[in-house]
Amino acid sequence: MTEAALSPDHLVYRLPAVRGTYSPDARLGKITWFRVGGPVDVLFTPADQNDLASFMQNKPTDLPVMVIGVGSNLLVRDSGVAGVVIRLGPAFSHAETRENQIVCGAATLDVKVAKTALKAGLTGLEFLCGVPGTIGGALRMNAGAYGRETKDILVWAEAMDPQGKIHRLTSKELGFDYRHCALPADWVFLSACFTGAPGDPEIIAQKMKEIQNARGSSQPIKSRTGGSTFKNPEGYKAWELVDQAGCRGLKIGDAQVSEQHCNFLINTDKASASDLEELGETVRRKVKETSGVELQWEIKRIGEITTRNQKS
Repeated sequence: MTEAALSPDHLVYRLPAVRGTYSPDARLGKITWFRVGGPVDVLFTPADQNDLASFMQNKPTDLPVMVIGVGSNLLVRDSGVAGVVIRLGPAFSHAETRENQIVCGAATLDVKVAKTALKAGLTGLEFLCGVPGTIGGALRMNAGAYGRETKDILVWAEAMDPQGKIHRLTSKELGFDYRHCALPADWVFLSACFTGAPGDPEIIAQKMKEIQNARGSSQPIKSRTGGSTFKNPEGYKAWELVDQAGCRGLKIGDAQVSEQHCNFLINTDKASASDLEELGETVRRKVKETSGVELQWEIKRIGEITTRNQKS
């Protein structure tokens, strides 16, 4: 922890001793795919599960805490985030095969789990190679792609409650729905177990290649983006509604609706979080006006809302 230039009343001095790392006033924009956003009071990277439990058990009772992954589906507002943001580190990034199951840490990249399944000759997890981000994020939003969702392959997930107690939960107990998990936001996913079925590695590899090729040809994966912006409303595809509303290529500052896939917002140069959120809200308004459908954000937005942004 760097203490230079910190005021004596900085939040970091109220936090319990840990073996991991505290980073005061860390700029979250540096670790999000949009590359925008203000600082968090303290970014905490726990050394391991016991370190995280100790922090949860001894932190101030009034402390706001949230968890982020690699920032692939995240918009941090320009005002920054109050409290502590937890980002799980290497101790939570692993994937092992156990018969027809893959047990992995919450910080493990989704694509790594798909590749582990391929190496083990397990089919059913191929779609994870088309889901950006980590397993923790996939659990939190029941991430899915190409006809499958996280809930379809989950055996159990382990999560830590705000008191540092660990719970093992089934898919049913997690209350999964489309891009939704009912687990309280202040619980931290630690690990998960997924199931597959024996398959031909060559066929599995081919399926993964097709998914990655399809994603590369249809999505702006080389741009600074936050993944799918809006959830698909029941009976509709979000991108079609955005396109029909005339929003393909729409810009506010350096924030733009992707020409390639108009359910993606991109930072073309020096967009602010406010630019991106205002653009998203403009798209929602135009879609509502043209189709009567109200789009819901899929991207998670964190931080205080400034006067320029609208609540939704």
